[in-house]
Amino acid sequence: MKLPDQQQLPYALTIAGFDPCSGAGLTADVKTFEAHGLYGLAVCTAITVQNDSEFESCQWVEQALILSQLEVLFRRYDIAVVKIGLVKSWESLLGIQQYLQELKPGIKIVLDPVLKASAGFDFREQKQSEALREVLRNCALITPNYEEIFALFPGVALPEIIEILKQLTTLYLKGGHRKEKLGWDEIYTESGALIKIPPGVAQVHQKHGSGCVLSSALAANLALGYEVQEAGERAKRYTERFLNSSTRALGLHDYDEKDTHKITDNDK
Repeated sequence: MKLPDQQQLPYALTIAGFDPCSGAGLTADVKTFEAHGLYGLAVCTAITVQNDSEFESCQWVEQALILSQLEVLFRRYDIAVVKIGLVKSWESLLGIQQYLQELKPGIKIVLDPVLKASAGFDFREQKQSEALREVLRNCALITPNYEEIFALFPGVALPEIIEILKQLTTLYLKGGHRKEKLGWDEIYTESGALIKIPPGVAQVHQKHGSGCVLSSALAANLALGYEVQEAGERAKRYTERFLNSSTRALGLHDYDEKDTHKITDNDK
């Protein structure tokens, strides 16, 4: 079997926090990229102390070190798509975006607005700032869930938030926390189109880091050349396979439904 040449693989970059259990954050993103046939690169923004059910602390990486990580990667690799996850503040995120645009004009940025850990830890004391709208303008796509979208603009009704976001970027609204039509995702484009993506399976097993996986799967499919609708549909199906790859809180990547062995509670 001929192995692929690393230099021929498309690159995708994640800028995110490090999760020691690898369910979320940059290691989950890299696993997702490579399951899609991409070579995954990673820049660390935070060191977290957590597992799939407990969150103890977060230590932020200095902004200068984040930018240095970016500079050395872009000096060597041709990166067209970046997924951004956990970053300390909107101001810090804006600085990262501006540097990315200097390094690679026209780069596509997929933002997963991580505001709170699944265990309940708030990452940002102030969820709104003057930088927020500029951050959103710099994104090709933003992927909040139904809890995160309300946190972006507290006190604003959902239809109004959607209209605000549509003026700034393309919105992929995840339906995993949706009260009605659970699991139905929606894409709102800047051109005004509404794309509905229904669930492809009857039920799923919830996973630590599923939001990271969906957003990095979206970034991967954009890097592979798919347009937003098909990228969204492919990312949705990939995430569903990831969710149902085991019955526990940690999932497997590149899971094939034809595999004869499935991880169950007995395998813990």
